[in-house]
Amino acid sequence: MTSRRVAALGALAALPMAVLTVFFVLPVTGMVARGFSDGPGAVLEVLTRPRTGRVVWFTIWSASAATAIAVALGVPAAYALYRLRWPGRGLVRAALLVPFVLPTVVVGVAFRELLGEAGPLGFLHLTGTAGGIIAGLAFFNVAVVIRTVGAAWESLDPRSGEAAAALGAAPATVFRTVTLPALRPAIVGAATVVFLFCATGFGVVLMLGGLRYASVETEIYLLTTNLLDLQAAAALSVVQFAVVLALLVLSARLRVPVRSGRVVARPRRPRRGDIPVLAVTAILLALVAAPILTLVDGSLQVDGRWSLGNYRALSGVGDALATSLRTAVDATWMALLLGGLVSVVVTRRSRSTTERRLRGLLDGFFMLPLGVSAVTLGFGFLITLGSLRDSPLLVPIAQALVALPLVVRTLVPVLAGIDDRLRQAAASLGAGPLRQALVVDLPAVWKPLLAAAGFAFTVSLGEFGATSFLARDEHPTLPVVIYRLIGHPGAMNYGMALAASVLLAVLTTCVMLAVERLRVPSIGAF
Repeated sequence: MTSRRVAALGALAALPMAVLTVFFVLPVTGMVARGFSDGPGAVLEVLTRPRTGRVVWFTIWSASAATAIAVALGVPAAYALYRLRWPGRGLVRAALLVPFVLPTVVVGVAFRELLGEAGPLGFLHLTGTAGGIIAGLAFFNVAVVIRTVGAAWESLDPRSGEAAAALGAAPATVFRTVTLPALRPAIVGAATVVFLFCATGFGVVLMLGGLRYASVETEIYLLTTNLLDLQAAAALSVVQFAVVLALLVLSARLRVPVRSGRVVARPRRPRRGDIPVLAVTAILLALVAAPILTLVDGSLQVDGRWSLGNYRALSGVGDALATSLRTAVDATWMALLLGGLVSVVVTRRSRSTTERRLRGLLDGFFMLPLGVSAVTLGFGFLITLGSLRDSPLLVPIAQALVALPLVVRTLVPVLAGIDDRLRQAAASLGAGPLRQALVVDLPAVWKPLLAAAGFAFTVSLGEFGATSFLARDEHPTLPVVIYRLIGHPGAMNYGMALAASVLLAVLTTCVMLAVERLRVPSIGAF
């Protein structure tokens, strides 16, 4: 019986293992080999360059500052959106999710329009400054804090706080002594993930940094595409891989699981003491809306007049939109297939020591892509699989690997929560593995599966990091076209970039709002 279960486990894991071996292990190994091709001394030479030091320092402090801003704004908003009940709460919660699902290149374009000389905040002179970059990174990632801390706050047992209040503790004391210690793992975990996303915010820094500022990700891109210094790019990629992996291990340790079956406080009506958190939420909503509305406004302006001319001119980029949609569809089914198999493999209960050890090894192997950013993955593809660059499947495969962790994070909590005794009962009634999956697993997993599909499609549609290395010149995706339009002078090119950014933002937002309506708890457990 044990040998049959191990054989079945190996069969389920065969396809994901083969794909990850060829399209992850091989590129990462090739990247490491390129970085150390002249020995460790060459890597040290790259890391001790003055510019490398400035790039690394800017990446660290800008990501730290953006993380602090995101946490400072996100925690009060999480309380207002998850513990208070007021009209329009659901709409505001969905609106504050929009920044995270926007492609990074769209966020960059929106902030260029907002902070530019002719923009509403042009008087601040933040274009091409560290302040503009930090604002863009915080805008992009505040939703992570809201969703992560909000979900933890929503699941807190209210009885401890109620007992402290009954003993005479003031609301501030209850928060400091009861609520904050319970939320600390969620806050620290969210901050860790936000720091990771800020440090790897490729599109935002590339669009807003200009020639003066660069992060590790944009430096890898510039070393590869402009300076053709592949060894230096590989050395930076190896260092980034190690740092990202360490941060992900830390966030995994701090992640707060979604709890069920506990006493949960129902949202209550706001009181006078809740005015400050509601004010912070209102300010945050205005800050989130400003770049988006400015982007839409700019896309509708031609020569200072209202016009749809920028959108009419997009007829020339219809092929790029079709390529993006086709690539996103391919990446989505690939991510769902691989993510579904991985989720089944890592959540089935082990019944022997051999099976438990094998499942543990597979679990660790399948989580390896979490440690690689999209830019690093695209660079690894470029230097090891360059001969396949003309293949129409290379970009979808890269995007599927980028979306794979999100699919797994969505499906695993649901599959792990299914009582294995239900499958055993179905088996005792004569149901085979396929029948068990249909009658036990499918009813519980179909909503999360749709949510994972929407998430994967959205991520693939706006993916820019890996695609910027791999997209063929004759078949670019829409984010790549937006970046090229921004880089070409002329008011018409810039207007088309704004219109294309709005189009891409509308597509991704519509998909994610549909996902939000499915109300899958594991969505947002970033």
